[in-house]
Amino acid sequence: MASVGAMPERDSATSALAGRVLKVNGIEMYVEIAGDGPPVLLLHGFPDTHEVWCKQVPTLLAAGFRVIAPDLRGCGRTETPAGGPASYRLATLIADVRALLDALDIEKVLLVGHDWGAVIGWSFAIANPERVLRYAALSVGHPTAYARGGLRQKLMGWYVLAFQIRGLAEWLLSRDDFALLGRLTRFPQQVPNWRVHLGRPGRLTAAINYYRANLSLVLPFERGDVTVPVLGVWSSRDIALVERQMTNSARFCKAGFRYERLDGVGHWMPLEAPEKLNPLLLDFLRRGTDSLSRKQAHE
Repeated sequence: MASVGAMPERDSATSALAGRVLKVNGIEMYVEIAGDGPPVLLLHGFPDTHEVWCKQVPTLLAAGFRVIAPDLRGCGRTETPAGGPASYRLATLIADVRALLDALDIEKVLLVGHDWGAVIGWSFAIANPERVLRYAALSVGHPTAYARGGLRQKLMGWYVLAFQIRGLAEWLLSRDDFALLGRLTRFPQQVPNWRVHLGRPGRLTAAINYYRANLSLVLPFERGDVTVPVLGVWSSRDIALVERQMTNSARFCKAGFRYERLDGVGHWMPLEAPEKLNPLLLDFLRRGTDSLSRKQAHE
C-alpha cells in the first residue's frame, strides 16, 4: 500500500485545522479537525482535496462548529489503496465515512458534500440516516435524479464514459502539465494545486477510479430516499450538471428539501463564491443545531 508521503505547506486559510492520520476502513486517512461545537463533516470531490473548503473553514469555526475535513481515499495525503477501481466502489466510500465517524467517536454529524463528495454524501445519508443530522449537497443532486437528468445531462457527462478508457484518460488530463485539465474544467486557477496532488505517482488514476468503479450511477435505478433535511445548491455556470438533476431531488427527500441557485457561478462554488455559499450553509446548519437543542431540552 502507498504511504501518505510528504506534502506541501498548507494554505494559511486552513491553518487553524489540526491534521491527523487515522486508520479508517483499512487505509490511512488524512483528516484536518478544529473547533469544539456541533460537528460538520466536509466531503470534497474530483479532482480536489480537503483544501477546496479553505474558504468555508474559517466561517464555520467562527460560527462555533467543529470542522472535520478529510482527504478521501486516494486523494491528497490519504493512502492510495491497492486493488484498482474495485477499491473505490461506492459501498466502500460510504464505509469510509462511517468508519471515520466511528474513529472520531461522532454519533451524528452535519454533512456537506461537493461533486463526488456530494454523491457520497447522498448515499451515506440514504444508508445511514441515524448518523446524519442534516445534509447539504453542492452541485450534484440525488443519485436517482442525476441518472434521470435527461439527454442534456448525459451529454454534459460525456467525460464519465471517456474516463473509462484506461491510460488515455490519464494522458489527456495530464497533458501540458495538467493545463488541459484546467481548460476542460474551466477553472484553471486550481491547476497549480491539482498539479501538486495529481502529479504524484498513482494519484491521477486513483481520482479517475471513482468514475471507473461506479459507472452504474448513470443508470436510472431507484436508490432510496433521504429521511433527513437536505439543502441542494446548484450554480448556473456548472460545466457538468444541469439544474433539473438538483431540483428533481426534492421528490427523494422525505424530511424536506431546500433549493438554492447561485447565478453566475461555476462548478467550484466553494472557491468561486464563498460570499454567496457560506451564508446559505450557516443558516441551514444552524437550523439543525437549533432543532437538536430543542429536542434535548424536552428530553
